[in-house]
Amino acid sequence: MRLLDKYVSLPEPGDALPGRAQPMPVRERHVVSGRAIDAIPPAGAQEVVLGMGCFWGAERRFWQLPGVYVTAVGYAGGLTPNPEYEEVCSGMTGHTEVVRVVYMPAELPFTTLLQTFWESHNPTQGMRQGNDVGTQYRSAIYCYDEKQLLAAARSRDIYQQALTARGFGEITTEIRSAPTFYYAETYHQQYLARNPAGYCGLGGTGVSCPG
Repeated sequence: MRLLDKYVSLPEPGDALPGRAQPMPVRERHVVSGRAIDAIPPAGAQEVVLGMGCFWGAERRFWQLPGVYVTAVGYAGGLTPNPEYEEVCSGMTGHTEVVRVVYMPAELPFTTLLQTFWESHNPTQGMRQGNDVGTQYRSAIYCYDEKQLLAAARSRDIYQQALTARGFGEITTEIRSAPTFYYAETYHQQYLARNPAGYCGLGGTGVSCPG
């Protein structure tokens, strides 16, 4: 396997790191909202897991939206149980960096949430986002019911038309039912609230997503 392949190709089940049975401890509350980051969605709330590159900047985009109850960063979509950050960065877990978003649809419709998702990154780049290269930076929408899946696919098709008209390629975003979400280490949670001058490589295409 060439070095580049290690970072832009998903591992086969027999090649993935073994991980561990013990989940990442979740001890602190959300730095911005003060809510438990592993909160069970309250009555009327829904959740979705979104990958759009480095999760530091991605999480900030969502905690700033009115109608978002709580956010947390983690790993999903791969093979290794309860991975650590360095393992995910190795390309040998299959996970992508994601944000768990618990939101109130009465205040924040799912279609509006998806608009923020599409406009905040470039979903045509495959296993990368800007200068960040690797399987952990791939674009993903992990849904919790059929309604979300249909809405995500419809939104993708609408945004594809807008992107194509501006000369962009095909959307590579993975859309499927939500796999297991593994919480990331505490120092990653709300990283840009803890470190306001920290790195954020998030950048969109400049193309608006029609409602």
